[in-house]
Amino acid sequence: MKQQTLAMAADQGFERHRKPTRRDAFLETMNRAVPWDALCAVVEPHYPKKGNGRPPIGLERMLRIHFLQHWFNLADLACEEALYDSASLRRFAGIDLGNEPVPDATTMLKFRRLLEQHKLAERLFTEVGRVLQGSGMTLKTGTIVDATIIAAPSSTKNADKQRDPEMHQTRKGQQWYFGMKLHIGVDSHSGLAHSAVVTPANIHDKHPLPELLHGQERRVYGDSAYTSQKALIRGKAPKAKDFTNERVRKAGQVDEVKRAKNRSKSKIRARVEHVFAVVKRLWGFTKVRYRGLAKNASRAFTALALANIYLARHRLMAPVRP
Repeated sequence: MKQQTLAMAADQGFERHRKPTRRDAFLETMNRAVPWDALCAVVEPHYPKKGNGRPPIGLERMLRIHFLQHWFNLADLACEEALYDSASLRRFAGIDLGNEPVPDATTMLKFRRLLEQHKLAERLFTEVGRVLQGSGMTLKTGTIVDATIIAAPSSTKNADKQRDPEMHQTRKGQQWYFGMKLHIGVDSHSGLAHSAVVTPANIHDKHPLPELLHGQERRVYGDSAYTSQKALIRGKAPKAKDFTNERVRKAGQVDEVKRAKNRSKSKIRARVEHVFAVVKRLWGFTKVRYRGLAKNASRAFTALALANIYLARHRLMAPVRP
């Protein structure tokens, strides 16, 4: 094995031919886009203070590590090992192995439980929305509603010999799924999520509909699962018109007029899929990691907050005009 020299040590920056990777570029972008001060202010009142015993790790560092777990779909132990293995992750978290170790998996677990206990993930999601509105991205008069299934283990080969009792099964098309549903409301202009609800998978998409609207809508978009819900829509948004897709097939016949209208509506409705693409494809949130809805809801709200930041990163990084 070739002996390692100082020129090969990544943390000291002595490499002559190192090329920035896509991970480096992504972390640099998020480092600039995330409103660290505002998000730390949400958690700070509940974070342990210095006193007797070992002083707590810096709040911003723990928040950075927590976000790394979401971006790269890392469990606690996997994140600890990744931080030891990756110089780019350590730089983002501000960890210098010459002076300190990486926070262990138990510390990450306790931080996540702190967020869950005080429902801080929902507040982080709300705070990101406030920051985005402060940057000029105000809510418009249209909302797109949609839901996606997050799968859960259906096996009973565990200590309790049963599936998660808070998860349920549902059928979509000819396929059965077991898990939970993530319902979101997305601004039709910016494409950013402004509301979310987590339910078992067997809850119909229409039931959380009022909670996904902010009340000032003039138009509500959705797929055919939200057809004929004008009463629910007007109960929360009295001025809103129903622009959800209609079912086009009846008695084996296709209504081409309705199909054409659906295609026109879907050009706007498709923006909701961008949020799901970030959360499920980029962040890897296609399966639950924990038992129970509350823990997975906390992960979902944090993932949505980070997705909004990612989708609006160019505006957040733009220089402030005098």
